[in-house]
Amino acid sequence: MPILAPSILTADFLHLGRDCKMLDESKADWFHLDVMDGRFVPNFSFGMSIIKQIRNTSSKFFDVHLMILEPEKYAEEFKEAGANSLTVHLEACPHLHRNIQQIKSLGMKAGVAINPATPVNFLMDIITDIDMVNVMSVNPGFGAQIFIPHTIQKIKELKTLIKNTGSSAKIEIDGGVSLKNTAEILKAGADVLVTGNAVFSSENPKETIEKLKGL
Repeated sequence: MPILAPSILTADFLHLGRDCKMLDESKADWFHLDVMDGRFVPNFSFGMSIIKQIRNTSSKFFDVHLMILEPEKYAEEFKEAGANSLTVHLEACPHLHRNIQQIKSLGMKAGVAINPATPVNFLMDIITDIDMVNVMSVNPGFGAQIFIPHTIQKIKELKTLIKNTGSSAKIEIDGGVSLKNTAEILKAGADVLVTGNAVFSSENPKETIEKLKGL
């Protein structure tokens, strides 16, 4: 079974407590929390204070995805807010190894995200140091985008890299994941599915989560 991590980004923020309670009671494994700074990506989302409030609704694993520049300035605050893992973007971190060391020293799992145009082989020198790779299957910054088909090939390449290097990193797919493409994504080698629109726009989110878990 895949690890399912619904993204809070597409929840109803007027009824955020209700949606978080639904996720906590559902078969979803993780909460996926997208943090945007309006600099690395052309949008803003939320920060530590919102994550801290969401943490009060659930004890599930908090998978925090930082689409921000200079994440090292805020890593400790995200830990204090309730993050269990912190994923930073390869493209935003000129000293990526140092970022990973910092995250791990704070007691969190460490992940690296790569944009659609970033080759998998850019991860060669960090793959054995990280717990997860977030393969962006849309361009980061907005929810409800269409899955980029070439991502399937990138998953296969990443799976080979992980196997050849002896890494234990999980492969997370983020963007455009739905009931229509989940089977193909998992067959290619993905471990973690980030879903947003597919869950929160459905008539029965809990049922959709169950279907995604069952694929």
